[in-house]
Amino acid sequence: MLYDRQGEEHYNIASAIQKSIRASDDNAALYWTTRALHGGEDPLFIARRLVRTAAEDIGLGDPNALVEAVACMQGCQQIGMPECDVLLAQCAVRLARADKSTEVYRAMKSVQNSLRQAKGPLPPVPLHLRNAPTKLMKDLGYGKGYNTRHRDASGLTYMPEG
Repeated sequence: MLYDRQGEEHYNIASAIQKSIRASDDNAALYWTTRALHGGEDPLFIARRLVRTAAEDIGLGDPNALVEAVACMQGCQQIGMPECDVLLAQCAVRLARADKSTEVYRAMKSVQNSLRQAKGPLPPVPLHLRNAPTKLMKDLGYGKGYNTRHRDASGLTYMPEG
């Protein structure tokens, strides 16, 4: 069987696994995962890709998917091949069937892009968000006005100025 663990086919099949999951095609996700294993792919490489896919493509659509993908990776670390093949297959199918949301991934990329494009120094952390472990820091206003309510209606801002 033609399979190149370090070359182009390695990355092509990894891409096919993730894109099949993204498209919710559980049969294709199972096929590409099994094909990678059949070709001798490191099961932990596949498991890492599944964890990344759970965070990037499923995200808040089904937060338990990430927990299950991490559990799959840990299971693969514990039992290895050939026994972990079914863990990877089950995880790939489960992720393909999950509700999808790229909301967090897209927002993170937007913030990263903004940070890359920033000119000059980044704005400071607002005083009320700063840690105040000393009296001097408290006297300087660090942490002043911060509240611990989970839904803050105080009017304080949590983003830096600018």
